[in-house]
Amino acid sequence: MQQINIIDAKDHVDEKVKIGAWLTNKRSSGKIAFLQLRDGSAFFQGVVVKSQVSEEVFELAKEVKQEASMWITGVIHEDSRSKFGYEIEVEDIVVVGESEEYPITPKEHGVDFLLDHRHLWLRSKRPWAIMNIRNEVIRGTYEFFNQEGFIKMDSPILTGSAPEGTTELFHTEYFDRDAYLSQSGQLYAEAGALAYGKVFTFGPTFRAEKSKTRRHLIEFWMIEPEMAFMHQEQSLEVQERYIAFLVQGVIDHCQYALDILGRDVETLKKYTKLPYPRISYDEAIELLKENDFDVDWGVDFGSPEETFLADHFDQPVFVLNYPKAIKPFYMKPHPTRDDVVICADLLAPEGYGEIIGGSERATDYNYLLDQIKQAGLNPDDYAWYLDLRKYGSVPHAGFGLGLERFLTWITAEDHVRETIPFPRLLNRIYP
Repeated sequence: MQQINIIDAKDHVDEKVKIGAWLTNKRSSGKIAFLQLRDGSAFFQGVVVKSQVSEEVFELAKEVKQEASMWITGVIHEDSRSKFGYEIEVEDIVVVGESEEYPITPKEHGVDFLLDHRHLWLRSKRPWAIMNIRNEVIRGTYEFFNQEGFIKMDSPILTGSAPEGTTELFHTEYFDRDAYLSQSGQLYAEAGALAYGKVFTFGPTFRAEKSKTRRHLIEFWMIEPEMAFMHQEQSLEVQERYIAFLVQGVIDHCQYALDILGRDVETLKKYTKLPYPRISYDEAIELLKENDFDVDWGVDFGSPEETFLADHFDQPVFVLNYPKAIKPFYMKPHPTRDDVVICADLLAPEGYGEIIGGSERATDYNYLLDQIKQAGLNPDDYAWYLDLRKYGSVPHAGFGLGLERFLTWITAEDHVRETIPFPRLLNRIYP
């Protein structure tokens, strides 16, 4: 008799197997008990027929508590009524670990309750599905950038400088110096791009924002590629290929997880069609005004504006060349205009807003030094960054994708933060 995982049930139809599992729910009648089982790989049903098992096993099936762990022995059968497609006809049950008064019952629970019990909530179906999709996005990220000739770099988590401005930094002390939790690996990736041509970083980033919206986390994971000898339009082509590749990977490898979440695959397929639309910030302002939005040139877009723009095209859409005043210091100025920079945000449809922010990077030493000063930053902290413009500077561009923001869009979830485990526990600092 072979020990298997639930996900491999399809390969063992009509075979007697052994599975280590936890009980998620149950129901029973006088002659049959249905056990909802999980083992980390998938979820399926165990059927215990009174006439086919000992009295002891049947009584155990009726009495075992939610989230008790056990060894299940039985025969795998096809089950056309379930989305998973298979079940196990149970012959024997051996309890491994008892469970009493498990707090997350099958009834509905509020977000705050689930946040407080996140260490247990991640056992449930929806977080299981999201984490499997998250894993596929991570796998796809490495595959995409490896086949595109990128090298993976690891940027520091403790840093002495701010790429996005000082107001959102977590401050700490590094012996006798000020230090901050990193907002971004971008500046370090630029150094890598000028050494290796094409690099990407992938790691945790931190923003000291007390926001409770679905769009903001104080800790999240960022994928940040940088590319030497590359202008913005070439970067946009990499970005849209990357997004389409990730979406297709989720469609190809996560059908079971998508079914659990009720995510429409036909909707996702639309997002693999390239190229994505491109409009300028100026055109976006005009389009918004034509549709009764009260917006002035120079403002950053909020959720309603971003939602309208992406839904207008029914596709992810690039908005190009935002006002210089609302973008970070490192972006390259437009060649014919002083008021905008060469950048783009990729807005996702269905109300999920910006999923990528990117730009061509400023290459002129004196311009960049002046921008650092105007931003109120200490040029000494950026001496190494300025060096990149002194020794063989080249056109280069890059972008950043927030993994959790991307997941909210792909999974169509309002909140992924209560379903992704421990790193996001920091969000509970602000009740």
